[in-house]
Amino acid sequence: MAEEPTGLDEVRDLLRDLPVLKGDPPPFEPDAAPDEPVALFVEWLSGAVRAGVREPHAMTVSTVDQDGRPDARVLILKDVDAGGWHFAVSAVSRKGAELAARPAAALTFYWPELIRQVRISGPVIADPAAVSAADFLARSTGSREMALTRRQSQPFVDPAEVDEALEKSRLELAADPRLVPAEWISYAVRPRQVEFWQGDPSRRHVRLRYEFADDAWSHVRLWP
Repeated sequence: MAEEPTGLDEVRDLLRDLPVLKGDPPPFEPDAAPDEPVALFVEWLSGAVRAGVREPHAMTVSTVDQDGRPDARVLILKDVDAGGWHFAVSAVSRKGAELAARPAAALTFYWPELIRQVRISGPVIADPAAVSAADFLARSTGSREMALTRRQSQPFVDPAEVDEALEKSRLELAADPRLVPAEWISYAVRPRQVEFWQGDPSRRHVRLRYEFADDAWSHVRLWP
């Protein structure tokens, strides 16, 4: 087992010694790519599932607050279709407030086993209320109970506060198992740019960028 670093120089050496780009990338022929990015994303996502990538639907969601400061966190992709890439948040959370103030986001998927990355960016549109409700009701009981506390991202001092809030949520759900809080929102990122990146140990990475303009998609190869 490697020794734990004890100083800044040791951390730098530790990082430089870590292996990178050690996955097994499948064949990728950009010239044969579809005309729009959703089909290629579904193909890559399905490939990640077949390859046994852990949590292949996990993605980094990046937003900007009202002062222009970037923020990011990992969420779970709920769906992808012609309407965009879908995820759900609580409006009372920090990310919910940021999306309300500046409705745009960037998504990043990385599957190291395949040395593949996908980046999506564009405006964020709220899904219909029925979609938000269906997403909430499909969540685990524990997840719904926590969401019903309506206090995500707020500071607390005593863990007993969490226990008390959860008990109130349990009572709410017991009284109405179909309860959906108004704060729960399913969003879709309407892509304006999607980039597919497949890494290569020699750094001859393969990159294909799609862009949406004038109601049509175009795509172009990029330098590594």
